[in-house]
Amino acid sequence: MKRTLALTGVLLAGFVLPAAAQTSTFYIVQDTGTKHCRIVDQRPVAKDVTVIGGDGVVYHTRTEAETALKTTKVCVSD
Repeated sequence: MKRTLALTGVLLAGFVLPAAAQTSTFYIVQDTGTKHCRIVDQRPVAKDVTVIGGDGVVYHTRTEAETALKTTKVCVSD
């Protein structure tokens, strides 16, 4: 009985943990009026911002997004 319960817990953790690890996504967005860019953690739906790099570009860590932002030429620096 204990073995079955332990095995069930291990299998459940094996399916839940990888799914939870992939939930963080970051986008680089540009304000169309000011041309300033910022990093956001949710897909933007506002009309006054544009996702830099197109719809398919998603960064899985904030560090990846910050590195990409430094090399983006269309963004105005402060």
